[in-house]
Amino acid sequence: MANEMSLEEKWEKAWLENNFIFYHVFHNNPNLCKQLLEILLRISIDRIEMHNEETIYVDYESKGVRLDIYAKNENQAFNIEMQVLDSKDLPKRSRYYQALIDVDCLKSGQLYSTLKDSYIIFICMEDIFGQGLPLYQFENLCLENKNLSLGENTHKYFFIAPNCDKIEDKEQFAFFKFLTKREQNNNFTEQLAQMTRNAKINLQVRNKYMEYERLKAYARFDGLTEGRAEGLAEGRSEGLAEGRAEEKLKNAIIIVREFNQAPEIVAEKIGIDLAELQKALSEN
Repeated sequence: MANEMSLEEKWEKAWLENNFIFYHVFHNNPNLCKQLLEILLRISIDRIEMHNEETIYVDYESKGVRLDIYAKNENQAFNIEMQVLDSKDLPKRSRYYQALIDVDCLKSGQLYSTLKDSYIIFICMEDIFGQGLPLYQFENLCLENKNLSLGENTHKYFFIAPNCDKIEDKEQFAFFKFLTKREQNNNFTEQLAQMTRNAKINLQVRNKYMEYERLKAYARFDGLTEGRAEGLAEGRSEGLAEGRAEEKLKNAIIIVREFNQAPEIVAEKIGIDLAELQKALSEN
């Protein structure tokens, strides 16, 4: 397409709403992530620990999911996802993410009462429900008595950035104005601007972004990146399969980690041994 931007142009244009930069800024700055959670949820959080392996599997037959930002503490689990385009599947994705986080948090032999309070947060750049609200918040309530909560302490939030002018909370308003207009109105958004600029001038981050985008242009897996790979080039997936064995293994590792794909799916699509891929993933 004549009007398609080059990778360099995409990188120059990219800001915090870009999924790759969003992950880099918040995953590598836990204090900023904690502050964002407190702003979005309007609660006080004692501390968080970033989950270093965002891909969660129930088993090798199930679909693995790579959570954008996954953080936990003793009593709470948090997942934040940046969603630029409406992939039409976010409600059911939130259901699946919720289930995986519960499985991840509940170890064998533990009581169900030890499950953490969980918060699934999607920051959307489109109004996926079309009701004009800046926030859609969902909890399990009794249909016969809406004042009765199921009490399982699961929470799902869908923030709609374009509707941020309707937000009454000042800190939330400032964050979304920064996200949509790059306005810096408080110390938090100034810090985010600096971290975003630091990412943009970091050569390693830039190179990883380029590799990420090039692989998106070659990889044509079903459901790739849960809708974050819109507009991929047609008919180019064979390029991965035609590479040398070591290159295919390298690409497979990146696809598993960067594109939310389960190892068994990637191994089958690219044509490499699953055991070899699993071994490489454990060593790298």
